[in-house]
Amino acid sequence: MNLDSKIYIAGHRGLVGSAIVNNLKAKGYTNVIGKTHSELDLLDQQAVADFFHTEKPEYVFLAAAKVGGIVANNTYRADFIYENLQIQNNIIHQSYKNGVKKLMFLGSTCIYPKNAPQPMLEDCLLTDTLEYTNEPYAIAKIAGIKMCESYNLQYGTNYISVMPTNLYGPNDNFDLEKSHVLPALIRKIHCAKLLNEGKHNEVIKDLGVKNIDEAKEYLANFGVDENKVEIWGSGKPMREFLWSEDMADACVFIMENRDFKDTYSITDSSNMTCTPNEVKNQEIRNTHINIGTGIDISIRELAETIKETIGFKGELCFNANKPDGTMKKLTNVSKLHRLGWKHKIELKDGIEKMYNWYKEIK
Repeated sequence: MNLDSKIYIAGHRGLVGSAIVNNLKAKGYTNVIGKTHSELDLLDQQAVADFFHTEKPEYVFLAAAKVGGIVANNTYRADFIYENLQIQNNIIHQSYKNGVKKLMFLGSTCIYPKNAPQPMLEDCLLTDTLEYTNEPYAIAKIAGIKMCESYNLQYGTNYISVMPTNLYGPNDNFDLEKSHVLPALIRKIHCAKLLNEGKHNEVIKDLGVKNIDEAKEYLANFGVDENKVEIWGSGKPMREFLWSEDMADACVFIMENRDFKDTYSITDSSNMTCTPNEVKNQEIRNTHINIGTGIDISIRELAETIKETIGFKGELCFNANKPDGTMKKLTNVSKLHRLGWKHKIELKDGIEKMYNWYKEIK
């Protein structure tokens, strides 16, 4: 990419998209474009076609998606599969039709089987059954990977798929019904602390309600009061978390320095590595790249770290009657490291940075 190349970020206001925009601008890129939902509905096939025909972006980061935690994924199953398939189909196809030089498709490590060997290598894809609660979302993302691979193999495009682990950071979604575990825990524990300290006006402001009784009633729906915070599940599942600005840096690094041909190797019958031109009929699969830290933590440890960072004096109560989801989900990031990138922000520092950001916006 040149500094004046036209770069389209689909989902430029989201957690990852906004971080990619900031990363690109910090590195001197001057022609970065994005469209809000009111300006461009990515579910509208004709609108997306018109946008690509008019704007002619040279590079595309496909970071737009419908996302959420366990509750949202399990409740809005049809929405998750339909909207994500529609968004990626429209953007990937129009990128091909309009000669985009390189595209990056962002997925999720939920593409891997529920009982995949840990840590999960890219080769685990499609080897077993998915976790049921987020199966529709995962299937959409798998389709996106295969669409990028297929367009590359049939049309010679240069599309790269990256699968980030659980992300957190500035511009995250803190909605208590729809957010992922880390921002949800930050907001729950923050509100519990405010209640515990009698800072009722701050609770009312945070939740956007009329009075403290309404605030307490709302928070009670999520197991939050001045003395305790309820957390779904046993607290035993292990999760890996990556700071969103690290994710953005990995994406830009790969777009600047790597191509589709760098994401796979081919071996012949004698196990000798061959170039794609030498063995054109070999199977090429699992070209996506895991993006993560390779380090995980239990949900209990995560909650306790957030509690300590925020300074809440009450209890954390784990409700084992609620689903845990996958018990362990850790990425193998050896491929990413071979390609030349490694994370910088460790989790404890990231939680502190994120909590400070949250307090600023509230």
